[in-house]
Amino acid sequence: MGLRPLGPVGLYAPKRICKPQMGRGAAAAATAAAAVAPADPQPLAVAFESAIASRSPRLGRAAHARALRLIAPALPPFICAHLVNLYSKLDLPAAAAAALASDPHPTVVSYTAFISGAAQHGRPRAGKARAVFDGMGVRNSVSWCSMVAAYAQNGAEEEAFAAYLGARRAGEEPTDFMVSSALTTCAGLLGLDLGRALHAVAVRSCIDANIFVASALVDMYGKCGCVEDAEQIFYETPHRNLVTWNAMIGGYAHIGDAQNALLVFDDMTRSGETAPNYITLVNVITSCSRGGLTKDGYELFETMRERFGIEPRTEHYACVVDLLGRAGMEEQAYEVIQGMPMRPSISVWGALLGACKMHGKTELGRIAAEKLFELDPQDSGNHVLLSNMFASAGRWAEATDIRKEMKNVGIKKDPGCSWVTWKNVVHVFRAKDTKHEMYNEIQALLSKLRKQMQAAGYMPDTQYSLYDLEEEEKESEVFQHSEKLALAFGLICIPPGVPIRIMKNLRICVDCHRAFKFISGIVGREIIDLALNMEHMSWFTDNSTVSKSWPEVSRIQLGGVGELLKATNAEICTEAMHPIFAIWLSLD
Repeated sequence: MGLRPLGPVGLYAPKRICKPQMGRGAAAAATAAAAVAPADPQPLAVAFESAIASRSPRLGRAAHARALRLIAPALPPFICAHLVNLYSKLDLPAAAAAALASDPHPTVVSYTAFISGAAQHGRPRAGKARAVFDGMGVRNSVSWCSMVAAYAQNGAEEEAFAAYLGARRAGEEPTDFMVSSALTTCAGLLGLDLGRALHAVAVRSCIDANIFVASALVDMYGKCGCVEDAEQIFYETPHRNLVTWNAMIGGYAHIGDAQNALLVFDDMTRSGETAPNYITLVNVITSCSRGGLTKDGYELFETMRERFGIEPRTEHYACVVDLLGRAGMEEQAYEVIQGMPMRPSISVWGALLGACKMHGKTELGRIAAEKLFELDPQDSGNHVLLSNMFASAGRWAEATDIRKEMKNVGIKKDPGCSWVTWKNVVHVFRAKDTKHEMYNEIQALLSKLRKQMQAAGYMPDTQYSLYDLEEEEKESEVFQHSEKLALAFGLICIPPGVPIRIMKNLRICVDCHRAFKFISGIVGREIIDLALNMEHMSWFTDNSTVSKSWPEVSRIQLGGVGELLKATNAEICTEAMHPIFAIWLSLD
């Protein structure tokens, strides 16, 4: 490779500068930083990229210092943008902000670098990214996409979708990255209607076959309960990547369809084109846990290191604890925790506590709860779960003591609610809700259904009544759960042939889960219950769960592009008016 002189300092640089490879960052950074002169800042940019590749703040600061010595007093915008990118990706927010402020004429490139870096380092940083974004004089498609991703990657689904709408209103055309990020928010919100609208946008924009969009569609449909739609996209995608495989297996895991999850996993490993990663195994073990295949899930956990070279992480241990706990093997689950090579996480102890509540293992549940209180003393969910466990066991004094302690230390229980969407309006219900305009009709239908269910052999599981009441009062109390109120409303208002989708912000109780199965058989309707935490997702039709009998339902056929395109006529209006955001407002 030829060399050219770089001024009087006697330094030389190669004519072509290659992008540094991971693992060689330190050497590349040192070489590039040494081969820089005022006339040519390009090698210095390579040094910055090398420091990012090697994840080395020390090398990054060294390259920055070299730039100040050689190019000072004023760094060109080209270098300022690289500095913002450098410090943002190395998780040095103060330095990134200082680099941005030092640029007298920041460009859209600098702003976008700051926003993109913030997206990788937690939700609070996404708020700072928004402040920078709002201060931008000029925005382009990349900066809008970065803002959508900053929120989407940090679990701020409402803000992410609002950013997507802002981009569309600003006249930005949807790109594969923008749409795939927005689809991620729909999966988190269980916003099926939003997801369908975005699918239509992708088809209209001819990006639906893009691997990132296709993978996001599989993920969205799977998490929203439309597994058949997810399957169709999955099998119509000719070149699948790791994300596509994981999304399909994850979709089966969410509904507890372990058989299909294992079949897809077997296809993946047999193809030899894509190796599983740790997320793949989390999804497969989760599917076994929810599908009752305890032996298969545990064997996979035991052999994952040998078969796939993947070291078990805390996520895998949490899955195995849940796997054993659901099977009534709480003591074995506790032994697994005690043998962990790393400190058990909140998810690990939470899985054990949930299993103990399910099977009435109060003493072991108390141990798990105490560990959770140490790790996160302000989490109301752990306190409530422990209280409910004692209440289910009839130990009312202990349950009451925990509630009193929560009140004394200022821990508030997250308000639970269920909702049904009909005619673009979200109808939200809380337990014992008397405020809905159709209260009388809802109560009349529940009373009628209760008699029909009892005649069919249904017995209310009164352990899920959390109050010390007489048995008859407990039976009435569980029939006032928010899930049942929402279902009654759906049965009254949603016409036959349309699935009734009951959604809840917290875990759906076991009695409501059982009751839905009976009601589906009595009224001949398809009922889908979903929880935002994805703990439960079930279909009921003809008294069968989805894991036993796939329901035949009417859905948009993804092969019929014309039907999807109809949804785009009022695209922006439809997306902006979607009522999913009203749910959070109602919880204030």
